[in-house]
Amino acid sequence: QVQLVESGGGLVQPGGALRLSCVASRGIFRANAIGWYRQPPGKEREMVARITSDGRTDYADSVKGRFTISRDNAKNTVYLQMNSLKPEDPAVYYCNGFYFGNYWGQGTQVTVSS
Repeated sequence: QVQLVESGGGLVQPGGALRLSCVASRGIFRANAIGWYRQPPGKEREMVARITSDGRTDYADSVKGRFTISRDNAKNTVYLQMNSLKPEDPAVYYCNGFYFGNYWGQGTQVTVSS
C-alpha cells in the first residue's frame, strides 16, 4: 500500500519555526523524489521543496534560505524545517511522491499569525 502521512503543522508567530514530517511507505520513499507542496487559500498548489533518493534538493525561490528539506532513510521520513516564517507562508502543506502513480498525503495546515 502506498502511503504518505504528514504531520507537524500548527499555529506559529511570524518569524517562528515549524518542522513538518512526511512518513512514506517504503516503495515510494526509496524509488523517487519526495516533494513538499503547499496550497494557500484560493490559490494553486505550488512546489516548495524536493529531495531525490540520493539526497539532491531543490527549492522554490520564495523559501530558499529559510526552509530545509531532509530525509531519514532509517525512518522512511522526509522533513521540512521551516524557519523565519512569513505571513505569506500559511497554507495546507502536502507531501508528494511517485511510485507507479502520483500520490499525495492528506495535508497539514500551517498558520502564521501574531
